[in-house]
Amino acid sequence: MHCRFCVRSSRYKTGKLNDRYPKSKQLLFRKPSLYIPHTTPAPQMAASSTQLPDARLVVTGHTPDGTSVFTFDDTRTPFAPFGPQGARFTTFHASPTVPASNTAPYPELATVLPRCPPSGVAFCITDIQPGGSAPMHRTQSVDYAVVLNGEIVLALDNGDEKTVKAGEFMVQRGANHAWHNRTREVCRIAVVMVGTEKIVLESGKVLEETVFGKKPE
Repeated sequence: MHCRFCVRSSRYKTGKLNDRYPKSKQLLFRKPSLYIPHTTPAPQMAASSTQLPDARLVVTGHTPDGTSVFTFDDTRTPFAPFGPQGARFTTFHASPTVPASNTAPYPELATVLPRCPPSGVAFCITDIQPGGSAPMHRTQSVDYAVVLNGEIVLALDNGDEKTVKAGEFMVQRGANHAWHNRTREVCRIAVVMVGTEKIVLESGKVLEETVFGKKPE
């Protein structure tokens, strides 16, 4: 099986396709239905902070005869729906199912907030500004995360908190949690999210996904 959406690497110039090739041969992006609610913007203290560089993304694929090629190499512009002092999101890839397809059209994710499909997977980074927060919420996923820059406070709904610094890792297993950046440095977190079954307690109560700012009943 080959991917008809991949082209030879010689057709690329600085990460973009030659205009002389039809769109059907270009690296396609399609927008999945992914959404998460609002995050808390950073206070004024972040106004003078320096944004981190946009992330470079390298993608591979195949020619019709199965030869491996690079299909994309360029920086990705972060999605900043909450303004310059709000969190910035860069979603690199998402699949609605696992196992994922390596021949499906590449999804368009430039203007969506990262959220894992219930039976799928997503890969993203989030930049949380100095003084910024993401209020209490729960996702139906297991999240494998690493702090790439700065540090972040991971807060749980029982009041416990842990500070996770650059180069340290987290496995977030569906816990109700919030993020707080209490420093004057942008915190960048890389996350791979994998869809999971709903959490069912011994009492039979099901822990549902929650929106930001609301504590589960």
